[in-house]
Amino acid sequence: MKIVLAPDSYKGSMSALEVCAVIGRALRAELEDADIEALPMADGGEGTVEAIVAGASGRIVELTAARWSGEPIAARIGHIETEDGPCAVMEAAGLFGLPMVRPSERNPLLATTRGLGDAMRQVLDRGYRRMVIGLGGSATNDGGMGMLSALGAKFWGRDGEELAGFGRDLAELARVDLSGLDKRLAECAITIASDVANPLLGEQGATRVYGPQKGADAAMVELLEQAMCRYADQVEDAAGKRLRDFPGAGAAGGLGFALLLLGGKIVPGAEVLERIVGLRARIARSDWIITGEGRSDGQTLFGKLPLHVGKLAQSAGKPALLISGSLGMGWERLQPYFVSCFSTVTSPVSLEECLRHAEKNLEAAARNAAQLIKYCSRRQ
Repeated sequence: MKIVLAPDSYKGSMSALEVCAVIGRALRAELEDADIEALPMADGGEGTVEAIVAGASGRIVELTAARWSGEPIAARIGHIETEDGPCAVMEAAGLFGLPMVRPSERNPLLATTRGLGDAMRQVLDRGYRRMVIGLGGSATNDGGMGMLSALGAKFWGRDGEELAGFGRDLAELARVDLSGLDKRLAECAITIASDVANPLLGEQGATRVYGPQKGADAAMVELLEQAMCRYADQVEDAAGKRLRDFPGAGAAGGLGFALLLLGGKIVPGAEVLERIVGLRARIARSDWIITGEGRSDGQTLFGKLPLHVGKLAQSAGKPALLISGSLGMGWERLQPYFVSCFSTVTSPVSLEECLRHAEKNLEAAARNAAQLIKYCSRRQ
């Protein structure tokens, strides 16, 4: 019996690689003859680099880039080989992700995407011309100004001072010059891995939808929204094209907008992972598929990784199981895609306790799922 494990990370507790290890251990305890293939997955957010490197037999490359506050940190990107040559894999979450910022310090006015520009410049120096960039989970709302600054664009404030590219700089912007952008970017194929379809501005835009979770209060949201609008006006005038309404332009606090400006193509993160690791073919060769995430609910239906895996399994005529940290409102709408949906939490409990016992609870749920697999196999 061949079982493919293709979970996302359980954010805040376990990486996708760790989730695979726990589920695999539980399955082997119940199904001694099982052939288990572990494929840690991601949808563009936390764990994207790790998942792609593991699935494509790549390697980790270390470099130095700015963190959310602008200070240098040791950063990790991925190297994989593709049919079209070497490809660098980066993720916003690993450079300026929300979990990297203490809740008391979260303030999009003080956060920058400059670290991604640092990483891209070094990738270009090393000869890469293909990039995959995951945008989920950022702590930023600077419209990608920081990234563009690191790649050679110039932004000046009303007092004539050059701006570094933090969220606060949007309100000071008076002039934009894109002529200094690294010319090598024109040679690049940039895939933007994101499951976000928000435009840059408006009620469904980057600031109004995601600003509050990044530390913006109501007054700050209004300030950033107005400043982002002026920023978009000036950048689009300088570029000679309108990108603000493109689905995904609002990803990562407007970083999607800036990457589109560089010629990037937005692709749902789950699809990017699927293609790189060959998930469709692996599912076709399997008997069962198991996926999961930290919390599955109605939002999972909007392109989250487990839904994508469930649909692939369904189209291949293979049974799939969902094992998630918890099942929230609307989870029942996922039932058409799975034989069964499991929650690792079986009684009322605090979030802190859930995180503390995440591995133990996941192993118990996975052994329960193994019993279902065993029963179904006997019935065939």
